[in-house]
Amino acid sequence: MAISLYDATVPNFLQVLGGMRGVLDKGLEFARATGRDPDSLAHERLAEDMFPLALQVRLVAHHSAGALRDVGQGAFTFPARDMTDYAGLQSLLADAEAALREWTPAAVDALQGNEVLFEVPSARRVFTAEAFLLSFSTPNFYFHAVTAYDILRAKGAPVGKMDYLAGIRTAL
Repeated sequence: MAISLYDATVPNFLQVLGGMRGVLDKGLEFARATGRDPDSLAHERLAEDMFPLALQVRLVAHHSAGALRDVGQGAFTFPARDMTDYAGLQSLLADAEAALREWTPAAVDALQGNEVLFEVPSARRVFTAEAFLLSFSTPNFYFHAVTAYDILRAKGAPVGKMDYLAGIRTAL
């Protein structure tokens, strides 16, 4: 069975975004139950040289809905690095989910073969849409999602693997 570019991206993005929304909800409940300011969680990190929770969540949104937007525009854009409060993180994920739901299979599949420019001061690469989505944005999406999960788990939020995997599909 062949799968389309849409099938390889959007349903997986939606699954993990839903899981991450639940993880953030549990993080908020944890903060309230322990008397912690939820906004302080946005600044937490796994290690000093890693991005804080706020940027991990921003990158989850950016490498899902933002990745499709970038492919449609033909160039990678860098996400804002400004901090946001905990409620803002929840909104980022909800907005990304809403933006993804606007993409139709035909619209995503029509992106195949399009060029996507990735340019930073030290490098310039031109990807095809499918290479960009499958070898750059999707791995980054999963990395930042699991790192956000790990930050909350390490700080004591009662989240488990099934919270992260929410919405497992039994058929494609």
